[in-house]
Amino acid sequence: MKKITLSLMAALVAVSGMAQIKLGKDVSLKIYGHVRTDLYYNSRDNVQSVDGLFYSYPKDEVLDHNGNDINGADNSNMYTVYSRMGFDFAGPMIGKAKTSAKIEFDFRGNGNDNLSALRLRHAYFNFDWGKNKVLVGQTSHPFFGEVSPQILNLNTGSPFQPFGRAPQIRYRHNSGALQLQAAVVWQSQFKSHGPTADDGTGKGNARNQYPHKNSNIPELALGIDYKANGWIVGVGIDMLSIVPRTKATVPDLLSSSTENATTTYKVDERLTTVSYEAHVKYQKDKLFFAAKSTLGSNFTHTSMLGGYAVKSQDITTGEREYTPFRNSSNWINIVYGKKWKPGIFIGYIKNLGTADDMEMGSNKAIYGTGTNIDQLFSGTFELTYNVPHWKIGAEYNYTSAWYGTTQKNGKVTDTHAVGNNRLVLSATYSF
Repeated sequence: MKKITLSLMAALVAVSGMAQIKLGKDVSLKIYGHVRTDLYYNSRDNVQSVDGLFYSYPKDEVLDHNGNDINGADNSNMYTVYSRMGFDFAGPMIGKAKTSAKIEFDFRGNGNDNLSALRLRHAYFNFDWGKNKVLVGQTSHPFFGEVSPQILNLNTGSPFQPFGRAPQIRYRHNSGALQLQAAVVWQSQFKSHGPTADDGTGKGNARNQYPHKNSNIPELALGIDYKANGWIVGVGIDMLSIVPRTKATVPDLLSSSTENATTTYKVDERLTTVSYEAHVKYQKDKLFFAAKSTLGSNFTHTSMLGGYAVKSQDITTGEREYTPFRNSSNWINIVYGKKWKPGIFIGYIKNLGTADDMEMGSNKAIYGTGTNIDQLFSGTFELTYNVPHWKIGAEYNYTSAWYGTTQKNGKVTDTHAVGNNRLVLSATYSF
């Protein structure tokens, strides 16, 4: 891995003065990327990944026998793992279609492990007929779209903003100021929640490959945008269908040989949900304004809050029906300036409960993240200094989560607020 990285860096240095490299008669290559360093501080422990670089929201209080909050310890660190390199290929023509391809990676690795190891971000090829385009490969989720916040935090507004990358086939049609988009999407690095293993017990709660892999139905996304005079205004709809389990292991009610006897049945479980989003962006001269509202239903594979719960269960076979958590997620972002750019970001999430009442008692099971949060608020102020190739900035963020008790209808009551103060210092050199 070190030899590969050194070879790539050597190649970059060799061509750093070239805007575009000719690889043949009809193919050219452009190399781009950035070197980025981030230093962060948190006033308490948080739900996060990449050892704190990808920040979501503060963890709930856990009190010891002396009444002290175990999660109340502050923390900080410095990383360069979000340094990035990408390659854009152009050509050749296939019939009347212009072809292109992209591959991009950073050094995040996987989760909190293997930091500084290569991680694939984007890898796709594209066919362009002018008004019609087809993309095949891995890139940003359709709900991330062209409207996202301009903030220093590497979470790009998550969990208020849908965030993730996924293998997909995407079609776009441009007609004047209107753009139509349709995509079929699969899951890879960003996954739905579900049982931690396909063993039939239904235990555990983590992002894993089984719920969508077992579904055999790709995620479907549709969107329409109006683009004119610096404005982008649009809406989107998304359908996700998952299969949490294909088999269920339950106590054997007919066995008298042992108290712990179990049997396994093949089951037919599926949960299909629909999510919606609306967005607006205006960018002209020194002003950047953007906002997005998402009504997510079991939309956790895009780094958002929510999930699903058991609605009912067959006492003989263990087959379950599920009900999704629904969350309203909203954000607004305003940035102004050219060299010095102050900006604010405000995000708010409200737990709207489950579509149907969930099973309680011994059969209660919830899969997701933040399902015991009633509402989540985040306010950010930042100031960046921008000159050619360089972006240097500081950002202060306060996030408050209202934790409580999840009721039968999925709503959260008896809440208490837990807040985190976060400071980020960042410097980026782009090439």
